[in-house]
Amino acid sequence: MDENKPTTDSGTSAPFATGGAVVPGAGAPAMTRLPGLAMKRRGPVAVWLGLPIVTLGIYQLVWYYKIHKELQEFDRRQTLNPAGSMLVLFFLGWTLIAPLVSYHNTGKAIANAQRAAGLPVTCSPAVSMWLAFVFGLNIWYMQRQLNLVVDAYPGAAPGTEVQLAA
Repeated sequence: MDENKPTTDSGTSAPFATGGAVVPGAGAPAMTRLPGLAMKRRGPVAVWLGLPIVTLGIYQLVWYYKIHKELQEFDRRQTLNPAGSMLVLFFLGWTLIAPLVSYHNTGKAIANAQRAAGLPVTCSPAVSMWLAFVFGLNIWYMQRQLNLVVDAYPGAAPGTEVQLAA
C-alpha cells in the first residue's frame, strides 16, 4: 500500500497553482513600509513674517526650496523639483498664474505627505493657493500643515530615517 506523502514540486509555483490567481501569503511579497527622511519643524509665524522681513524676502525663497527638498526626501514616491519650484517664484513671481499653480502643487505635495505619514489629510491645495491673496498667509498655512507631518514622528531629528505609514 502506498501512502500519500506530500511532495514538493519545484516546477509549479504557488501563485500559478490556482489557475493564475495569487493566493494570499503564498509567494506574494511581504508588505514593507517605505522609509523616508524626517522633516524639520519650523515656526509658522517666523517663516511667514519674521524671517522674510529680516532678510527682505529672500528667506521665503530659501524656505520654499527647503520644504520641497524635504518633501521629496520624506516620500521618495513624489517627484518634486525643489530648484524649479523656487525659480518659478523668483523669475515668474510677477505673473499671477505661475505662483498660484506652484502654491497649489505644493499644497498637493503636503497633502500627499500627510497621507504618507498616516495622518488625516487636512491640507487643501485650494487654500494653499488662495491664501496668497490674504497677506501671504499661505506660507503660514503650509508650514502649519507641514508641522503636522513632523509631529507624527515625535523625537525624530531632521534628516533621520522614519517609516511611512502608507
